[in-house]
Amino acid sequence: MTPAPSIVVIGGGPRGTGVIERIAANAAELYGDRPLDLHVVDPHPAGGGRIWRPDQSPLLWMNSMAEDVTMFTDETVELAGPVVAGPALDAWAEDVRAGRVTPDADPAVLAEIHGLAGADFPTRRLQSAYLRWTYERALAALPPGITVHEHRTTALTVTGPRGGRQRVRLQDRPEPVLADLVVLTVGHLDAEQDPVQAELAGFARRHGLVHLPPDFTADSDLDALRSGEPVIVRGFGLAFVDLMVLLTEGRGGRYERGEYLPSGREPVLYVGSRRGVPYHAKIGYPWTGEHPPLPQHLGPAWTEELLSRTGPLDFRRDIWPAVAKELGHAHYHRLFTAHPERTALADEVFAEKYAAADPGSPELAGLIAEAVPDPADRLDLDALDRPLDGVRHDSPEALQEALRAYISADLKRRHDPEHSEDLAVFLGLLSVYAQLVRLGDIGSWWHGFFSYLASGPPGPRLQQLLALSRAGVVRFLGAGLTVETDEDQGLFRARSATVPGAHTEARALVEARLPDPSLRHTASPLLRALRDGGAAVTDDGLLAVDPGDSRVLDDEGRPHPRRFALGPFTTARAGGAFTRPRTGGPAFRQNDAAARAALTFLRDLSCRGRLAS
Repeated sequence: MTPAPSIVVIGGGPRGTGVIERIAANAAELYGDRPLDLHVVDPHPAGGGRIWRPDQSPLLWMNSMAEDVTMFTDETVELAGPVVAGPALDAWAEDVRAGRVTPDADPAVLAEIHGLAGADFPTRRLQSAYLRWTYERALAALPPGITVHEHRTTALTVTGPRGGRQRVRLQDRPEPVLADLVVLTVGHLDAEQDPVQAELAGFARRHGLVHLPPDFTADSDLDALRSGEPVIVRGFGLAFVDLMVLLTEGRGGRYERGEYLPSGREPVLYVGSRRGVPYHAKIGYPWTGEHPPLPQHLGPAWTEELLSRTGPLDFRRDIWPAVAKELGHAHYHRLFTAHPERTALADEVFAEKYAAADPGSPELAGLIAEAVPDPADRLDLDALDRPLDGVRHDSPEALQEALRAYISADLKRRHDPEHSEDLAVFLGLLSVYAQLVRLGDIGSWWHGFFSYLASGPPGPRLQQLLALSRAGVVRFLGAGLTVETDEDQGLFRARSATVPGAHTEARALVEARLPDPSLRHTASPLLRALRDGGAAVTDDGLLAVDPGDSRVLDDEGRPHPRRFALGPFTTARAGGAFTRPRTGGPAFRQNDAAARAALTFLRDLSCRGRLAS
């Protein structure tokens, strides 16, 4: 008897779940009732995978409100397959409360669900329950001919000829899983230490110090950080927020009336970064009124024109001017329509002249200066990106006061609808991201800027940061942070351009960030084998994939007919495996294209008879 065709999805987190949901959505049209074996490989429970696994501290939150999280397509997503509606996280919680949905979750998570409102920031373990339910719903929607096999283990290698079945070797199974197609959705990668981190780790070992390299914070050995001792923390994004929470509330501290009451078990966190400031707080008010028409200056036609050019693209030269003009369009459209009292030209006059001016030109700058009298109402992306550039303080104490004032001002503005142009820029960032993922690898700067401006922590986390600063548990180091090693004294030493001449010494250094999504230093044996086996890898270490359907490319640019890859380790990395409702969800578009290509291939394979192994 001829075995059924088979597809192996390696990675059962939200990206793999999204691909399976799209397989279920498209199967009736493209595959019918033919038999198919669907294998899901992940050492962690499918649905949430490693990052969103259920056994995490209840102190760890998502950085999105419940109403802003969905795993389901809607009419704003550009896809060839059918839209299959489903609840956003807050609506799903309402379904649970009404008894329409019974999730597989422990009593503590169920209690969280029953208390959840749309504007709340859910815990990660609650999101894990939503993702698991989404996964189970996708499996239930598969045609009866598709049989699912879950493997709670790690995939080690994928081998096989381009024209034949692939062999997926698993960690705890002597025989490989045979696959007609393989889809890699492995998410964030562990990394071997690059030369800089390896040197720091060696220094720490020689002197009995603590060095925690880039990692998912929930998996770091935080017990090595001793109570009361200084810790240099390099990184001021979301990984730092997790670190801050686990080393304060996680060690018994608590907040009362806006002040932090230490437990005495906390280390002292000296934090700095290239920017020297935390990511901007999440905007804390809803949208009202007219949306800016997006995309306007950076849409599919612009993307296609760039893709038609020969030679490599330079982000600053070829892409950034159009990005800046698109974000400015969103900003000024909102300012003129919602806050016209702060403008000095008629809306239609400004809009016409803005559209005609070249990006970054003196004419555009002059128009904005004429139309928007207060410089505080103008969009200055450079100042937003590097707020401490050129700022100097005479003492570390002066920096503490200044940075607390900066964070307080950011919190106030991000919760004030009188500055709703900021929310318009956020929508512009989402629109821009949806176009830029079509271009493939454009370097890492844009992704960092997007996260800093659009994907920051909940406002309450920055309120906690202020309280920790006042309590002396967190100390700010400033921008342009450098860390050096002192072999004579056996210490790490941090310096910042913001306080010239000052330095901080510590016996512990934490790199508060995820590892770079690079195959150059990946610890994954699966991706190392692909890299060394001829898959194309960019200068930034990303796995090259076809921008149309996410097939893996080889060194000659040829798509592998039987291997797909989606996620942050690829050139088509999108902003996230889930997204806000009604914002286009570029990851959903990629999932749909890959699922349709896979089903079409498997259908044709089944119709003409299986190719020999």
